[in-house]
Formats: sequence, C-alpha cells, structure tokens
Amino acid sequence: MGLPHLTNGFDLAGRLDLGTHLKVHGPLAPVTGEDLATLAEAVSLLGKGGAGFPFARKLRAVAQAARRRGMPPAVVVNAGEGEPACRKDTVLVNRAPHLVLDGALLAAEALGARTLIVAVTRDSTEASVTDAFAERGLTDRRLRNRGIRARIVRTPERMVSGETSAVIRAANGGPALPPGRRERAAESGVGGAPTLLSNAETYAQLAVAARLGPRRYSRTGVPDEPGTVLLTLSGDVTRPLVAEVPSGVPLGYVLELAGAPPAPQGVLTGGYHGSWIDAHAAHDAAVSRASLASFGGALGAGALLPIGPETCPLGESLRIASWLAAEAAGQCGPCKLGLPAAAGALSDILNGGGQSALQALREVAQAARGRGACKHPDGSVRFLMSTLNAFTDDLAAHVLGTGCGRPVIGLLPLPGPTAPEAARHGSGTPRAENLAVDWTLCQGHGLCADVVPELIRLGPDGYPVLADASVPLHLASRAQRAVRRCPALALRIEQPPGLSPATAAGKAPDRRRS
Repeated sequence: MGLPHLTNGFDLAGRLDLGTHLKVHGPLAPVTGEDLATLAEAVSLLGKGGAGFPFARKLRAVAQAARRRGMPPAVVVNAGEGEPACRKDTVLVNRAPHLVLDGALLAAEALGARTLIVAVTRDSTEASVTDAFAERGLTDRRLRNRGIRARIVRTPERMVSGETSAVIRAANGGPALPPGRRERAAESGVGGAPTLLSNAETYAQLAVAARLGPRRYSRTGVPDEPGTVLLTLSGDVTRPLVAEVPSGVPLGYVLELAGAPPAPQGVLTGGYHGSWIDAHAAHDAAVSRASLASFGGALGAGALLPIGPETCPLGESLRIASWLAAEAAGQCGPCKLGLPAAAGALSDILNGGGQSALQALREVAQAARGRGACKHPDGSVRFLMSTLNAFTDDLAAHVLGTGCGRPVIGLLPLPGPTAPEAARHGSGTPRAENLAVDWTLCQGHGLCADVVPELIRLGPDGYPVLADASVPLHLASRAQRAVRRCPALALRIEQPPGLSPATAAGKAPDRRRS
C-alpha cells in the first residue's frame, strides 16, 4: 500500500539478486557510528521483532561496551520466525536479502565489527542468505584485506528460539534456548563480545533510511512513527498475505485488503505474544504502536489475525495457549508448570468449571508474570489475559451458563501436522502425532502428568486431561516415556484426528468408572 520501501522491486523479480538490488535501490555509502545512531534517532527506528527497543540506544550501548572492553563487536541478524502467525521476515529475506544485509553491514562497518551472523529457521531463508553471501563474496574464512567474517546459524522453528539470548546461545554453539538467566547482549554476546542483535526488518529499514535520509524517509507514515511497516495477515481472511503499509493507515482498511470479515468479533494484534482487541477498537485503530496500544492492542512482530463471529473465541485462544505451553523451554517454573496450568484453567472454563476455574486462571497468570527466565511466560500471560478482557460476553456465557454455543473452527494458524523440514533440522514444529488415552483402561494413576506436564495435567477428578497440541519434537522423548510409565497401558501416541469443538476445548470423553 502506498510507495514501496522494503518491497521496492518485488514486481521485477521473485528474488532480488545483488545486481537487481543495486539497480532498484542504488549504492549505499558508509556511515560513522554516531551518525548512524543519529539517523536511527531521527527516524524513530524501533526494533521490528516485537519488543520495539530503540535501535539507536542499542547501537550506542554496543559501541560503548566495545570501546570499554577493547574488543571488536559482533552483529547478528535475527531472521528466524518460530511463530506460525509471522511470515514477514521470511518474505523479506527470501525476496530482498541484500536490503537486510545492507543494514547489517552498515552497522558492522560503523561499529568496527568483525563478525556477522544471520540466524534463520527455514530452508528457503537459509538458501537465500547463502546465495546473497556468495554474491557479495562474504565468507566465514578470514581473508586478507577483508575485515568481516559472515556465517549462517540455523535455529529450530520454535517460539522461544527467536529470543535474543537463545539466538546468541545458538551462535555460540549451544542449544537455541534461553540460558536461564538474563544477560545483555550489548555487553557480552557472540563469543563473549559486545553484540548488536536486531530483527531482519529493522536492518532493512535502516538501509532504506540511510539511502533516503531522515527527511524523505519521514514523508511516509505518521510523524511519531515514520516509515512503513511489514505486516503478516492471517486468521479469518480470504487472502493471507504479507503487506507493506505506511504507519498510521486505518487498521480496518488493511484487514479489508486481506479479505477479513466486515465486522470481526476480535483481532489478535502482535501475534501470539500480543493482545486481542474487539470489533469497535479494530474499526477505530490505526497501524501504529501508539494507536494500537491506546486500544489495548500491540503492534509487536506485525502479525494481525481477525476472527469472524462463527467461531468460539475462547476455544480459539485455548488452541494457542496449549501450543504456547508446549513451546516452553521448560527451564523455569512459570514455563514448565505455569503455562500448562494456565491453559488447563482456560480449558476448565470451557468445560463448565465456572467461577472457580476463572479464578484459578487469574491466579496462575499472576504467579507466572515477571518470573520467567525469558519473556515467553510474560507474552503468553499477556495473550491469555487479553482473551478474558476482549471477549467478556463469551466469557460470561461459559462461566455463568452453558457456553456460547459456537464451534471452534481453528482459524488461528498453528504448525501443520507434517513437517519434513522440521524433522531434518530438529525443529519444534509439531509432528503428525498426538497423545491419546484409552478411557476404558485409565485408572487415574497420574504418573503421565509428572513426566510431561506441558501436554498432560490432572483434572479435578484426578484423571489426565490432554492439551490440544500435537507432540513437538523437543517433547517427543518425554511423551514416549510417559507412555511407557503408564501402569494401565492406557496412554498412547497416535496420528491426530481432525479438529472438533470438543478436542479444541480440551474436553475428554466421560471417564467415570462404572
């Protein structure tokens, strides 16, 4: 929509190689460190990965740490996307990899960095970056007269693998998981060096701003948040797409572009760590951080997911809450126990648990907030609490009555049942397997819930309740262990059945013993 910045040239080629990229965007002159920070400040450049941290502050922090410690910093491009609702960075890296590299190399030269790392999660992005390195002559070998070494780091397609500390841990040769303690990458990151890590779109926006200058760049969008925004639109839309739009454009117009319902009952803003807004807010809000925040929403990673009136919004949210619980790193209490308990409490609400289930959900959410080793518990709690706040009529129908009477269609995207790419690279994408219980055999011993609490919890009657989530690869061995530990041989792993309202709401068949 409007004049393209990031997507300029997309009408000329499926992927802009270096020659086409230079014809479209032109050459890029180097910029000194302080001048680059001043430019980022002038265009109010914030991180585009979700947190929205000011890029200039991050750049200056790395420069100061590098001078103080007397060692060259590293630059990392986080081009991985482990969230099913986000595809903007994949599209950007697949189609315009050199625009991303322009910004990253601009920052690297300004900082005097000697290491450039691009973290990716998919085969397509890895191939595109590999080709871009070759086209620029970038290599991981130290060559004469070349001051920077560049390499690609492959991370699993998991929600927590895109967190800053997880990317740096992977770049250092460890697992792509948060380390269990919070560290500042600007002080100590890749190889212990001060590290500038930012999202792929952020670096691309930096390259655009360096070419246009702050005045021309700021002609697009709103004054406080100039420029364009990359959005991923999915959910209840007829045209799932990635769109580049000027900041400040009406949200309703963007949703209409994707074929969303004219009166959605809610829109999830910012992805699965974001917040729901209701239909009235969706009509009045604009695409900017300030506007969405004023209505209780969040721009986050640029994911927008409307749902129509035909589906149960609490049931849709339960599917995501169960997936978020299964995606946890399992390294702290809020992730390993809190998120499964929160998803279970929401399931109890849908299954007639009444006000006690609602109170349990609020208590679990309060206990998990701000106590995790990374931001995954906080983002998941934000999503759950916004569900309760945005759909008060549906919540009342489930808590005080017999439910809203609508099925769960499954409009919010989750990883598919088959994932050959995930199998090759150890991704967290769910496999084509689910846990299942033979209720004619189950005697309620409860051992399975101790082994894999992310996928199994005990209901009020002491019998297991299964999460509405496929078995991710990182939990596969523990799921198999739970099957082996069941003394009644009632637990098994099987191919997943089709989605139904009962399974989406976490319901289990009647398991009372005669």
